[in-house]
Amino acid sequence: MSSIIIAVYAVFCVSIFVFVNISMNRKKGVSIIEAHAEREAVKEAAAGQEPMLLEQEDSSSEQVLQSAATTALMEQAVEDVMEEVDAEKPSPAPKRTEKVRENVHTGEKPAANRALTLVILVIGMFVSLLNQTVIDTVVPTLINEFNVSATTAQWLTNGFMLVNGILVPISVYLVNTFTYRKLFLFAMLFFTAGSILCAAATNFSVMMTGRAIQAVGAGILMPIGSNIFLMLFPPGRRGVAMGLLGIALILAPAIGPTIAGWLIEHYTWNVMFYGMFILGLLIFFVAIRFFRLEQTLSKPRFDAIGAVASAIGLGTLLYGFSEAGSEGWDSAEVVSMLIVGTIGLIFFIVWELKAEKKLMDLTIFKIPAFSFTIVINVIITMSMFGGLLLLPIYLQNIRGFSAIDSGIILLPGSLLMGFMGPFAGRLFDRYGIRPLAVCGLLITTYCTYEFTHLSYDTPYSHIIGIYTLRSFGMSFLMMPMMTAGINSLKASQISDGTAAQSTLRSVAGSIGTAILITVMSRQSTFHAADYANEVTAANPVLYTSFTQNVQGLAAVAHVPAQTGATLETSLLYGQVMKISAIEGINDAFWVATIASAAALVLSLFLQSGKKRPAKK
Repeated sequence: MSSIIIAVYAVFCVSIFVFVNISMNRKKGVSIIEAHAEREAVKEAAAGQEPMLLEQEDSSSEQVLQSAATTALMEQAVEDVMEEVDAEKPSPAPKRTEKVRENVHTGEKPAANRALTLVILVIGMFVSLLNQTVIDTVVPTLINEFNVSATTAQWLTNGFMLVNGILVPISVYLVNTFTYRKLFLFAMLFFTAGSILCAAATNFSVMMTGRAIQAVGAGILMPIGSNIFLMLFPPGRRGVAMGLLGIALILAPAIGPTIAGWLIEHYTWNVMFYGMFILGLLIFFVAIRFFRLEQTLSKPRFDAIGAVASAIGLGTLLYGFSEAGSEGWDSAEVVSMLIVGTIGLIFFIVWELKAEKKLMDLTIFKIPAFSFTIVINVIITMSMFGGLLLLPIYLQNIRGFSAIDSGIILLPGSLLMGFMGPFAGRLFDRYGIRPLAVCGLLITTYCTYEFTHLSYDTPYSHIIGIYTLRSFGMSFLMMPMMTAGINSLKASQISDGTAAQSTLRSVAGSIGTAILITVMSRQSTFHAADYANEVTAANPVLYTSFTQNVQGLAAVAHVPAQTGATLETSLLYGQVMKISAIEGINDAFWVATIASAAALVLSLFLQSGKKRPAKK
């Protein structure tokens, strides 16, 4: 039922975009016709005049255009028409599928106002990411609250990811059609509405709907945030800028589980969503007053076929990978979803390469520097989930820590990774990507390898130290690698580049999760069977130890020897299962280590020295 809700809601969102686009194009078409008619009238009147009169006519036209441009600051419709008229001056009007202007900051607003806008943007992205991470902590509580299974409750995370992933490719169209201010307000409005719906939910369906609405806001907010930072800063300063943005992107997942655990322990789960609602509402009203960024828009036509194809392809792929870890790769549902997703994605690629109006410019993948960084970033993302996914399982399921305690153990490394962002960005601006990537991957590969030796009594200090060092290495990789890829693109391709990076990062995260969970589960089963073959009476050491423990339990508990044997067997079985689970986690970390090592080898072929500036 939940999957049907998600699918219907995703189609609804795409339909809304199509409807809005058609409505805008109808209104815009009338304005363009009138503008062209006025332009032709001016040309005909000027055709028979002397050169002196032509100069006067040009001067008069310029005054009219300047006056209209001033009025356009207050009326968006006039602004759209003037953009079409001005585009004809230097050359014949281009096709609507081509970008007339690039989304750049005009520099007319004071620097302080721009800084305030960036602060509002970072806070909004921080709250949105915080919302994504706190849900994992509250899921066990919601299972009991709504009386649903763990698989059903997991859709609160998977459904959010699906809607988010579907909307990211559409962000290319959105940032070229609507201003950043409108998109930010729209995203925060959806996030706030979804939060209050979750807070007031009395059943799982309402909660699921609220999460889907939140995902619409997040799916719009994250790409435009990266776009704004990349467009406002020149290539030589993007490293530091993206490092500052990385503080919000990394800090929110680091502290989210701890905050959620504390709120649940002292209050109810509703308080968490009410808090999100209040924060979102405050950001929304502050943004209405202070969020100001000027830009020009290319106003492309909406590629409805490409949007539907990407929604089907990405949606089913993400769903298939998310279910593969629990259902198995040979599950009929998983196989069918992966097949449908692959076909949909292939159709999307073929369509976008041939279509006149494009949802996303896929020719950016022909740029070697961009594609190479994408490949490395995908591998890094898959490896990174080794620490984010496997360590909490080890700490909570094997060592018996609560979600709060395990979050506190991993908190120092996550905080270090976040605050290292600006420093790593400064190094990137100065030395380029290859030195940082090689150094970061050396550290990451070594630390991931260290996690292949976990045991039942591994010291906590060792876990904290290795995870913190691993996070230090990761800080040289994520944002710098993303920035290096974007710097190889033209300014007009930045929105396409950020959308491609976000989409592939989501897919890589899903694939990485599915692979690591599969390896952990299957290897745990294998090791359990292997240990079971050794736990027999034929093993003299084990038999002697087992007999002594049975006698001890019988004496202490004052029970017959047979009851003591049953207790000892149960304890022994529990120990075998825990040891097998640890071995499975270690094997999964081996896979993550191999992935990190592969990325390390590829990083040696990155362009050395400083990065090239973006093409104009």
